[in-house]
Amino acid sequence: MRMVGKAVVAASLFAVLLPALAPPATDAAWQHSEAASGSFAAATIPAPTLNGHCSYIPNLLGLGAHVRIHWRAPQGYSFADAELQASTGGLGSVLAPLTGFSFTSTTTGSAATGYVTDVPVNLLGGLLGLGSELQLTIVMKRYGWTSNGASVATNAGLVAGLGSSCRNLPPAS
Repeated sequence: MRMVGKAVVAASLFAVLLPALAPPATDAAWQHSEAASGSFAAATIPAPTLNGHCSYIPNLLGLGAHVRIHWRAPQGYSFADAELQASTGGLGSVLAPLTGFSFTSTTTGSAATGYVTDVPVNLLGGLLGLGSELQLTIVMKRYGWTSNGASVATNAGLVAGLGSSCRNLPPAS
């Protein structure tokens, strides 16, 4: 019981002295009313541009037919940032037009002068044509973002490149 009495005395003494140990109150107020604002935006990757008319080159009987694209990377970008994408439409669309295609080995030029890329078309699209249309798009990629593309549309014609065509498509907005 003596322990309990000592504990009560110690607790009472602590309760009396605690307010004396507390720091003094402070008057504080805002002197200026200020507001802040901010914003953020996703990175915008500029699109490459076409710097010449594309052409469909059928070669002999459509064997080795290819599409030639003249393009330029935006300032501050190079071939290493570029990627070629393709989509097909028409009767020949089931076949993969870029079988065995290497963007690196079929592109020449530089960032200063622009690039020329020869894209081989598939054997049936080049030999028979089948009236298929192929759209090729070059995009720039950086920081996980992809630019709008510079696109061409080409048609292999009906047989062995007869009536084949290639046209630059307007830039995407």
